[in-house]
Amino acid sequence: MIYEYPPPGEPIRQGDIFVGLPRLDISLKKVRVVGRDNQDDSVWETSWRQIVKAGKPVAAIVAACPVAAIVATQDCDAQTAPDITLCEIREFLDVYHTGEPTTPKKWARVITQHARKNLKWFYLPPDAKLGFQTRMAVDFFVTLRVNRHELEGLRQMRNGRLSDEAEEHFRSRISDFFRRYPYDEWYALDKSEFAVYKSDHAEAKPRPWQV
Repeated sequence: MIYEYPPPGEPIRQGDIFVGLPRLDISLKKVRVVGRDNQDDSVWETSWRQIVKAGKPVAAIVAACPVAAIVATQDCDAQTAPDITLCEIREFLDVYHTGEPTTPKKWARVITQHARKNLKWFYLPPDAKLGFQTRMAVDFFVTLRVNRHELEGLRQMRNGRLSDEAEEHFRSRISDFFRRYPYDEWYALDKSEFAVYKSDHAEAKPRPWQV
């Protein structure tokens, strides 16, 4: 469909999809540190604030979860920069929280209209060769930073990449996401209009003129 399958030797490009990269998760309140008082095998717990106060690097135990991810770094930087940024890919319904469409008509509306309005994700259809058994989505909120040279050594984990048309769309969506202007869309409503809007958007906070 919208994918290509480059040979392992091709340079890394924006839109390349890797499967099985590590997403590292660390708690800032409880950091498990290895080595204390010259005991290399000791493990103790502290906070990130205390580590910063001490002013010394530490070896910490962090959780690592294998995830699928797509290269967000532009092509020129992906071949020269020391690090490459990727965005995590998850099952579509883990990213899209409005409920599962139940008919082809509703899916078509989500993939076209909803995807155009919602800048927080990028839709990826299933593809068995790529390893996607179900509908997936890029979550622009979750990024990974990977050393470029080490990622080049793992190009066998690159299962595919976006086609030229899809990659152009993806590049535009990344740009739209990071330059979007956040605002409360209901701020210009009058009192009666806001009352109607509030019935479908419980999280909306009224302005003084809407009370």
